[in-house]
Amino acid sequence: MQTDFWVMRPFNAVFFSSFAVFLFLLGTASILLRKKRERTKDIVLITACIITLIGFVLYKYSLSRDSEYNIITANMGGFNWWGELPLHLCNINMILIPIAVWKKNRPLSCFCFFLGPLGALMALVMPGNGFDGYSLFLPRMLGYYGTHFMIVIEGLALVTFGIFRPKLRDLPRAILAALLITFAVFCINLLLRWSGLHPKANYFYSVETEGNVLLELFYKWIPVPFLYLMPSTVILGVYMLIITLPLELIDRRKEKKEQEAKNG
Repeated sequence: MQTDFWVMRPFNAVFFSSFAVFLFLLGTASILLRKKRERTKDIVLITACIITLIGFVLYKYSLSRDSEYNIITANMGGFNWWGELPLHLCNINMILIPIAVWKKNRPLSCFCFFLGPLGALMALVMPGNGFDGYSLFLPRMLGYYGTHFMIVIEGLALVTFGIFRPKLRDLPRAILAALLITFAVFCINLLLRWSGLHPKANYFYSVETEGNVLLELFYKWIPVPFLYLMPSTVILGVYMLIITLPLELIDRRKEKKEQEAKNG
């Protein structure tokens, strides 16, 4: 019989305790890697993403065999592999972070740092049907929360490991990267719908709003799939600016002090 002690809900004790464990792992790894070579840091983060991706596949397999989950989601068609691809705003970062790190791609790194943790955190505080109010030790709960907590810390690790630090000059290209990635995912949605493989494909919410209040407002302004997401780029730009500007000021002050010490 399930006890309430291990039940996972957003913002309950189990949620915060689990989050604290993953943040502790991030802090510990960041300290241990502080003086390591850049390539070592890259390998650690890429390996973490690969392990998370493997765990994601195993989690989805267990979900396909979960009879309770299929009953819960019966009105949405039940489990469909084409609807469980790593193409949501959060889990696409398991693929993009290794590419960004290996290729030293700053716009992509910027995208992953800002949108990876944000997307995963949104999924954690607003879990879908079947992932709220159940024991953490159910395979689908371990998979769902473990994957999303890992994506949060992997996105943050880009900065805490010292691999990447956003600059103001990165923001325009990062927004462009976000638009291109969103459009690519939108095209995948159209292909899945057209082929019949997943008639309701809606990764990145690029085809339908699915009742999201903010997206419903955007759709009233621009009633066209994909294009109705354009106002969100303004919010994205402000969000990036709020985080990047203090980091930029800190870096400039540090550089100024180092230059003064050098000249002094």
